[in-house]
Amino acid sequence: MAKLKLTKNEQKAQKDALKMYQRYLPTLTLKKQQLQSEIRTIDEKARAVREQRKKLEAEFEDWISVFGEKEAFKPDMVTVKNIKRGWGNIAGVKIPVYEGADFNRGDYDLYSTPLWIDMAADRMEKALELDLQAEVLDEQVRLLAKELRTTTQRVNLFEKVKIPETKANIKRIGIFLGDEQVNAVVRSKISKKKLQAVSNEKNETSDEKPVKKTKSKKEVN
Repeated sequence: MAKLKLTKNEQKAQKDALKMYQRYLPTLTLKKQQLQSEIRTIDEKARAVREQRKKLEAEFEDWISVFGEKEAFKPDMVTVKNIKRGWGNIAGVKIPVYEGADFNRGDYDLYSTPLWIDMAADRMEKALELDLQAEVLDEQVRLLAKELRTTTQRVNLFEKVKIPETKANIKRIGIFLGDEQVNAVVRSKISKKKLQAVSNEKNETSDEKPVKKTKSKKEVN
């Protein structure tokens, strides 16, 4: 850490820094609150999507078991071909946005497989889509949480370190400059007193010097 200079220039620099910290702190605090709120909202949305996924899976299991041909459906009959993602922005953070997906369906014999296979494939696509949505929401939370940690560190740095430290520096410099000013006044007064004393001493010496008498003409004769 650089040694603090006890000068007027440094005092001005510290005051400017304090103004900057105090100007940016409310913005950072607001950003922190916004990130916390957004993370809670997205977390709740992700939980809702997963609950919907579990419900769909349970219904799917019950639905297939009704037909008594559960082994006829294979999970690999439906696969993800392409995930469509866009991009959004929350509090200055770029986040992915789920915009849908394309699926591939495996080849199967229409004559040898049950009639409900197509309906089952539709449900599987829906289940996969919910999984993809949840994954994107998780990624949003991860990115926002990372930014929240950085923002929180900056808020703490400004609030608990920089602002108190800068205020203490300004106070320290102010006390030093004040003492210097008082000392300068005292030195000035002492110097004036010394000069006055010397001047008085010279005047006294001049007054005490004997006056040389001159003889009159009568005294000479």
